[in-house]
Amino acid sequence: MSLPDYPTTVVGSWPRSKTLLKALRDKRAGRLTDERFQQVADEAVLACLRYQHDAGVDIVSDGEQRRDNFVSFVAEKLENVNMLRVSELLDYIEDKASFEEILGTLDVPAYSLTNPAAVGPIRRKKPLALDEYLFVKQHTDRPVKVALPGPYLLTRSMWVEGLSKSTYPTKEDLATDVVRVLREELNDLIEAGVAFVQLDEPVLTELVFTQKNANRTFMCGALTAKKDAQEELRFATDLINQVTSGFRGRGTRIGVHICRGNWSTNESVLLKGPYFPLIPYLAEMHVDQLILEYATPRAGELEALREVGEKEIGLGVVNPRTDRIEHPDEIVAKVRQLNRLRPDMTVFLNPDCGFGTFAQRPMNTPERAFAKLQMMVEAARQLRET
Repeated sequence: MSLPDYPTTVVGSWPRSKTLLKALRDKRAGRLTDERFQQVADEAVLACLRYQHDAGVDIVSDGEQRRDNFVSFVAEKLENVNMLRVSELLDYIEDKASFEEILGTLDVPAYSLTNPAAVGPIRRKKPLALDEYLFVKQHTDRPVKVALPGPYLLTRSMWVEGLSKSTYPTKEDLATDVVRVLREELNDLIEAGVAFVQLDEPVLTELVFTQKNANRTFMCGALTAKKDAQEELRFATDLINQVTSGFRGRGTRIGVHICRGNWSTNESVLLKGPYFPLIPYLAEMHVDQLILEYATPRAGELEALREVGEKEIGLGVVNPRTDRIEHPDEIVAKVRQLNRLRPDMTVFLNPDCGFGTFAQRPMNTPERAFAKLQMMVEAARQLRET
């Protein structure tokens, strides 16, 4: 894959149109056939691609237009996985008081968010993302990025004790099948020629920056994280390395994306803290790139990236949650700061997270997202010239 210096890309999701949102609702309610839904989604993907092409983005995505959100969509792709509203999880959780407290800290209605839950042995009944990639590939001459939920995220969200325990006594048991499913998907994507696969692992920051139930994300599943954050981080790192084992060096970049939550434009309810506690684990992950948010002060100092080894950095330089359009000069300044810290590091430019992580709750408008991408591309042009 031939790329310019400072390649530009997206993290994944793009705001859905009203037409697509209605189609998603109608499909879930059984009022719309899958064939008709795919026709609506095809048009939405093409519109998303036009925005990226017009902005000049080097590595594009389909905007996750066919997905209800970045993780729950697996429910219709896997056998024995049900999609539940977060409020419905309460019926299956032993520590109901803690879970209700978490729901109370969120600034979004619990009925508006969904979570996949394993109710039996999981296996692919259809590809997770291969079909999405093959459609995009027909309509762009640019490299394509595909986002997949990471193995820790899937394991943590899908193991719900009251639903999963009869098949998977522990979440570690479920993780074995999660790794197998992701390896099958990753192999198919690589065989099909995908340029970039991004594994989303947003809950890693929750392990180190959460104080009791304050600022918890909704992605707490059945509160299955152990009290020892280091034990959980080791578990997550091992799962990622199991998924990627043997796949690097086959012409496809593999990255891990880590943020601090992307469900609200109210920064005060989102997690904050520098990457330092995660760095020892990120350095051990067998991936090509770390995709990290740095357009928000909540992410802390760039100095944390000194010790990540030889990995590339996908540097978050525009904030998907804000109205303000970043100026190219501030983006260039941030990249130059990282250049001074690590002159040997390959740097990609991307937003902190997706612009439409949850279908029903986009973080921005398509027009504002497009303007932010334009500024990012302009900053990359200036960096290349100098």
